[in-house]
Formats: sequence, structure tokens, C-alpha cells
Amino acid sequence: MAIKVLIIDDDSAMTDLLSLLLKSYGLEVIATNDSQDGLELAKTESADIILLDLMMPGKTGWDVCREIRTFSQVPIAVLSAIDDPVMVASALDVGADDYMVKPIPSGELLAHINNLTRRAVVERGGGKTMIHQTDALVKKKVIFLDQKPLQA
Repeated sequence: MAIKVLIIDDDSAMTDLLSLLLKSYGLEVIATNDSQDGLELAKTESADIILLDLMMPGKTGWDVCREIRTFSQVPIAVLSAIDDPVMVASALDVGADDYMVKPIPSGELLAHINNLTRRAVVERGGGKTMIHQTDALVKKKVIFLDQKPLQA
């Protein structure tokens, strides 16, 4: 079985980019651009990991993370443009398991996903297909957004 990733980010270009990238590595991806929808999907979709943005209208990523922790221990990785130690600490304090700063190279993102899902699989005693790090680091992908290459 493939790793199932739930992406919650208000930026549709970001969710489209992440979906395309992660699907190209064989992951199953569910994405939403609305924090409330993200909470509902977290309840119904049995994701193996959640990639969560912090700065969203309505419920912020902090709110979403805090609410998910009331019903699930799924690994939550914050993926944010904010590179501030205070913000990192506050995200981890409300229940996030990891914090990454955008933009992030695809190999590094995949390594974080593997790390978090591997730990969760061991805790649950189940099995998921992991992405081989050497494969992730060897494959060079160039993804274009608005005709400009993005870091991959």
C-alpha cells in the first residue's frame, strides 16, 4: 500500500505542485485549500501523514493541528514559508511532529515523510510502502510553475 498524504494549504498552486510531485513518487495524495475541509478529511480519510500550512484564512494551521490532536495521532508535518524559531516552537507545542520551510527540495521532503511515516508504522504495527531515499535523491525532476523552474 502506498503512503496516503493529506495536504492542507490555502495556496492552490502549492497543493497542485505538491500533489504532482508526491504522486510522481507513488504516494496517494488528497489535497484541500480549506482548513475546515482539511479537518473533515483528517477525520474521514485515514491519512498516513498530514502536510499542513500555518498561515490560512479562517482556521489557522495552529488551530487545525490542535483540533486534529483531539482525535488523531497521525503524523503532522508543518510546511510553511515562515522561518522563525518562535513559530517553529509554537507549531510543535500544539502537536506538530515536524516543521519544514518552503521551498524544500523534493528529496528532503520525501525524507521527512519517510521518517514520520516509518515511526507511525512501527507504533501501529502496520506496513506501508516507503520511498527509497536513494531513488528520491537520484531522480532529478524539474517542475515548472508559471513557466519558471521550481526547486525540486
